[in-house]
Amino acid sequence: MGLLSLAIWTPIFFGVVLLALGRDDQAAMVRWIALLGALAGLAATVPLYTGFEVGSAAMQFVEKSLWIERFNIHYHLGVDGISLWLILLTAFITVIVVVAGWEVITERVNQYMGAFLILSGLMIGVFAAQDGMLFYVFFEATLIPMYLIIGIWGGPNKIYAAFKFFLYTLLGSLLLLIALIYLYVQSGGSFALADWYKLPLGATPQTLLFFAFFAAFAVKVPMWPVHTWLPDVHVEAPTGGSAVLAAIMLKLGAYGFLRFSLPILPDASHEWAAFMIGLSLVAVIYVGLVAMVQQDMKKLVAYSSVAHMGFVTLGFFVFSDLGVSGALVQMIAHGFVSAAMFLAIGVLYDRVHSRDIAAYGGVVNTMPRFAAFALLFTMANCGLPGTAGFVGEWMVILAAVKANFWIGLLAASALIFGAAYSLWMFKRVYLGEPGNDDVKALSDINAREFLVMALLALAVLFMGVYPKPFTDVMDPSVAELLRHVAQSKLN
Repeated sequence: MGLLSLAIWTPIFFGVVLLALGRDDQAAMVRWIALLGALAGLAATVPLYTGFEVGSAAMQFVEKSLWIERFNIHYHLGVDGISLWLILLTAFITVIVVVAGWEVITERVNQYMGAFLILSGLMIGVFAAQDGMLFYVFFEATLIPMYLIIGIWGGPNKIYAAFKFFLYTLLGSLLLLIALIYLYVQSGGSFALADWYKLPLGATPQTLLFFAFFAAFAVKVPMWPVHTWLPDVHVEAPTGGSAVLAAIMLKLGAYGFLRFSLPILPDASHEWAAFMIGLSLVAVIYVGLVAMVQQDMKKLVAYSSVAHMGFVTLGFFVFSDLGVSGALVQMIAHGFVSAAMFLAIGVLYDRVHSRDIAAYGGVVNTMPRFAAFALLFTMANCGLPGTAGFVGEWMVILAAVKANFWIGLLAASALIFGAAYSLWMFKRVYLGEPGNDDVKALSDINAREFLVMALLALAVLFMGVYPKPFTDVMDPSVAELLRHVAQSKLN
């Protein structure tokens, strides 16, 4: 078993153990096993970074063995600069979510923790898969634990939200499967992504395949106008579910564009770039305006996630090193910031049992330590220089200005909207005199909550101040991807 297999199957193994052995009367033991599994999963990903050859665009830590001989399907794993930080982010957020749910989840603790550990392994599998069918299996399998997390531990309308999440994402995935089968036939019976990158596809097949991939990946991102499932799901999902959904699951769709749409369909990607940029700008501007009028904190952050992910797809389709690298940095930064925002809302919800902005006011008076963390995360959500939220957005805006000044100008307007809805929410929730008796009775964060907030704060600040370790890893793979796309287009 190689390092990538270890990173995938370690959390899954611990998750299965929890499902098999844990009971509610053993909750204390279950939590420690879950933490051990999450830490073991994180430890398994660290050698991927320490042993990664920076400066190389080749796939590293490759594992390949025949899985289903009849259809030439391989268990084929590999990691490059595009996927490495996404794998590390997944393992890190899993540890955070396990710690965050330590005292909050009191029923079916083993199933809750087990679902997150299994989901962690499956998401790492998506980022590591180099076989089209293996990617599809991991991609679809992630729906199951998240569906259960929403449907069992969610809010009053959890069943509706879980079904909406499942149906939206499943419909697009069926078109993805058809596209994968077509590529399998065209390549003479191979599911290897490397073989698909060499296929000389005509204009019409490329366009049809582009929109088949779009149906699967755009819903996952989610791009406007197929984003409507996300706010409903975030409102009903438990805090840990919202954190993982925003921090990692939205990235699966964006990653799909980089791994499938651009390298396999370079002509169609250029042909429809204006369409993708247009949708991205609508997400950045219109959805940002929608976020401003939200009265529910989770809905506000959910809409802000759609706006921030608009920067990601915008960066991909300006076809520049700066734009794609900026989009990747934005994916990682959004993972830290969005997880922090949802976990901060969870801290308040655990005490007051309300997500309405109107139910708060003056929280800084009773929870000063927590309010300091919330201010940092709010500033990062605005894109304040020195925080993770700034780096990726700045790179994408710069790349967009170089491609077309007006596209860059429209994208930059999102910084104004982001500051407006983020600071407006912070003002109404945290500043002023205590709004009611519930706020007056609040107690500041405990040691466990402080640890969660501190770890995310360190990640947000480190990436904002020193993004070089992230970009150094990404740049060679991004350059190779764009070289391949440009060369294929010329041919």
